[in-house]
Amino acid sequence: MTSGETIQGTNRPPSTLVWDPLVRLGHWALVAAFAVAYLSAEEEAGGPDPLHVWGGYVVGALVVLRVVWGFVGPRHARFSDFVRSPIVALAYFRDLLYGRTRRYVGHSPAGGAMVIVLLVCLAATVATGFIAYGEEGKGPLAVVMVTDANANGNEAGHRTLAERRGAETESTIGELHGLMANITVALVAAHIFGVAVASFVHKENLVLAMITGRKRRARD
Repeated sequence: MTSGETIQGTNRPPSTLVWDPLVRLGHWALVAAFAVAYLSAEEEAGGPDPLHVWGGYVVGALVVLRVVWGFVGPRHARFSDFVRSPIVALAYFRDLLYGRTRRYVGHSPAGGAMVIVLLVCLAATVATGFIAYGEEGKGPLAVVMVTDANANGNEAGHRTLAERRGAETESTIGELHGLMANITVALVAAHIFGVAVASFVHKENLVLAMITGRKRRARD
């Protein structure tokens, strides 16, 4: 190795693997699935676009997987590594805006809080979507949602009733589903803002870190 290569290698900040493959792939798959579901939310004549429905299924599966991984995954994937009190999270965000906050190798307190809030909102969006879809006599909850005696437990009969009711007024749960989806979009925008600010303050590309899994090693 030449002296120039030695100097270059010395100047390069040492990095460490922080995000395991499941966290990284799950993160970007969730981004893609939610985007597909949200952008295809416009209903067709016969009901929601199939892309919207299947996008919701994928989002639900990924949320469940991430929650499980938050208990059994490696160190930085676990909730115990980054879940802090709201006061600590707010204090971190305040200091971040002033450019004087501590750098974390894993999720920061504010980042951890955003992970939890996003998972809760995504779960609520999927759950209300399941119920709203079931009210139309479709999906896994179609049979469960049969409550009218005239339907006689028949899915086709329930679908007819649901469509007739839907022509009169939109389902309350359906409206809640749309509200939760919009709240999630707002949270995503806040998340992107937080990542941009943290990347600037800590001089570290956090988007790239979620792709490669590697971040600058802590200097303790």
